[in-house]
Amino acid sequence: MPHTLLSLVTVELAAPVDPRAAAMAGALAAQYPAASRAVLFYGSCLREKNLDGLMLDFYLIVSDYRAAYGKRWLATANRLIPPNVFPFEHNGLVAKYAVLSEADFARLNSPAADNVSVWARFAQPARLLWAADDLARQRAIAAVAGAAPTLLSLARPMAQEQDALSLWRTGFALTYGAELRAERKGRSLSIVDADPDRYRRFGNAALTQGLPPSPEPDQAAARWRVLQRRGKWLSVVRLAKASFTYAGGIDYLAWKINRHAGTAIQIKPWQRRWPLIGALTLLPRLFRGGAIR
Repeated sequence: MPHTLLSLVTVELAAPVDPRAAAMAGALAAQYPAASRAVLFYGSCLREKNLDGLMLDFYLIVSDYRAAYGKRWLATANRLIPPNVFPFEHNGLVAKYAVLSEADFARLNSPAADNVSVWARFAQPARLLWAADDLARQRAIAAVAGAAPTLLSLARPMAQEQDALSLWRTGFALTYGAELRAERKGRSLSIVDADPDRYRRFGNAALTQGLPPSPEPDQAAARWRVLQRRGKWLSVVRLAKASFTYAGGIDYLAWKINRHAGTAIQIKPWQRRWPLIGALTLLPRLFRGGAIR
């Protein structure tokens, strides 16, 4: 009997990882005892055998933002421009983690999302390393299972070929044009080529169960133009926000701009002292470098 997409996602999310990553997820959840619902591990570090010296990527899913934060402004920032991103260290490992509510995580993995940042990531492999209870686990799994159909349905009108792998390649190429990404441009194609069997299985399961309705080709092209413009602007806004929610955020912002605009920015002491003002002085470099159009 063919596997359903939900069953494939459930098995993949439960696959084993480095025990230190699992311990880090538990420690991260413990930082938010009143709100933590699930912790997901994603990104290129999933493929690495040695995590030392790497920056791990987590999503912390919370019940709601007011329960998560003691500071009202952090809850407001997370609600208006999700997610908030913070650094974290545990047992010799370093990570950054993004915070989303259960409701936002489900919405941003679905066709209702107004940007690609969440479903583009969770259409790729991830691990569910911690859940508060079975309901939290099932909600996280269901949200992640929405990512692949969202990507494939939006890619379908734009793809020349309609087989699963062609849809995946088209979708990832389009999503990489909708964000500021540090990776090289060819990275969008290598995602599928690194594990074509996985993407064929997941893609065929999604196609078999039926995708969300796809727009007509001209409507799809217009939708992608909106997603690309909005995605890049959101990337800029999130980077500016990270400059004062993320320890060392001004250096992170400079690194991002240098990678995308080909600049060689060096952070001045006053920019570290007033990171928000410093961020506002750096962001125009993205425009001059052509990263935002």
